[in-house]
Amino acid sequence: MSETKLQNLLGSLKGAVEVQENRVKVIDEGLLRDNISALIYQAVFGDGADRGIARWLVWEIAQEVGIRPASIHELYLAKGRGEAPLNFTVPAMNLRMLAYDSARAVFRAAKKLEAGAFIFEIARSEMSYTDQRPSEYVSSVLAAAIKEGYRGPVFIQGDHFQVSAKKFQQDPESEKKAIRDLIEESIAAGFFNIDIDTSTLVDISKPDLDEQQKLNYELCAEFNRFIRAKQPAGVTISVGGEIGEVGHKNSTEEDLEAFMQGFNRLKGEVVGLSKLSIQTGTSHGGVVLPDGTLAQVAIDFDVLKRLGELARKKYGMGGVVQHGASTLPDSAFHKFVEVQTCEVHLATAFQNMIMEHKAVPEELRQEMYEWLKVNAASERKPTDTEAQFIYKTRKKAVGPFKKHFWTLPEESLKAIGEDLEKQFTFLFEQLNIKGTRALVDKFVRAPEIHHAEPLEVKSGKKESVDGLAD
Repeated sequence: MSETKLQNLLGSLKGAVEVQENRVKVIDEGLLRDNISALIYQAVFGDGADRGIARWLVWEIAQEVGIRPASIHELYLAKGRGEAPLNFTVPAMNLRMLAYDSARAVFRAAKKLEAGAFIFEIARSEMSYTDQRPSEYVSSVLAAAIKEGYRGPVFIQGDHFQVSAKKFQQDPESEKKAIRDLIEESIAAGFFNIDIDTSTLVDISKPDLDEQQKLNYELCAEFNRFIRAKQPAGVTISVGGEIGEVGHKNSTEEDLEAFMQGFNRLKGEVVGLSKLSIQTGTSHGGVVLPDGTLAQVAIDFDVLKRLGELARKKYGMGGVVQHGASTLPDSAFHKFVEVQTCEVHLATAFQNMIMEHKAVPEELRQEMYEWLKVNAASERKPTDTEAQFIYKTRKKAVGPFKKHFWTLPEESLKAIGEDLEKQFTFLFEQLNIKGTRALVDKFVRAPEIHHAEPLEVKSGKKESVDGLAD
């Protein structure tokens, strides 16, 4: 680690932090909160060495003040045993844009409500098009916790670590290696919750359910064993499986049984799954109408109730997970709690709030849309109106325009953050996670983990994520 670069970065913290023999000591927490924004900017936009050291500092500062990446595994298994209540649904939030400012809004909402059961997540596909590798995403979340004075376990999740059916068909070993490499990179960065998605390999043309789910449960068990071999001492990573690909037919009890029986036969002498994602009628990002608005989506809440009960009572898991829910009407969210849904994934609505916010200059929005017309033209279907094309593809502009949004005027970022905080507060109340900090403290152990030196800063090489879920 370059001593010169380290001292320059420490200088941005104005004496709030000291480093002696690669151990960080916080001298002044108030001064630290005042100046952490400068450090996270370097962690995201600095040159390679600066980024690595800045991310190391954020991690070590977080460890020092008691902000610890953690696994939600034990809380979910407590639900399965009947030792934790079922009357709350954990929100898992994909922060595609303004990760630091968005996470700050999450922590402000959580502190107000004494909430602890909430997850920050990012999918394999999103890492590519938002230009956020795992170590950057973790840094943004931890820096936000530092800024807002949050303390305790922080759940960060790899969402949809999904096998591409197309790539798997062409070269199975190469695609499996891509998932293993991503798992290893993510665990090293502090992702102690991982959703394996091999549901893309379900083959409904097969004559029986076991054959249909066979590749799904075989690979899920294989990746679960790999995760167990890589997880840090003192951490049991929460691993989720998936039996129904989002946007496809609704899952059934028979699907769940076929998957879990196959998985359990193959899992070996290691810890298994904490939850299962199922399909109930949603699609990621919603269904876009010709005018660019979203069609109303019907979720079969009875499927969530029935399969969740089966997952808990027979297999001891926390329950089932709903994907693609953020664009549902506000009136729908309390229903997840009523049917005892374990976890719900929320992404697109937050991206929409930021992109469409009145504090974002119209010229910036139009610049993004013009960029899409050139760089995402191949994704336009002959039947798409311009509004449909823009809505469906604009997430692809998030990475190229990341710095434009991070460097918006302070008053613009403040206005966006305030509106995000209101939305997070609403969702947390609807999902009934108010007061769950006490449950997290009861069941979750978040060990202190130090990194002797900065992690390698990945190049951010873009992989093709066509067809992968968010």
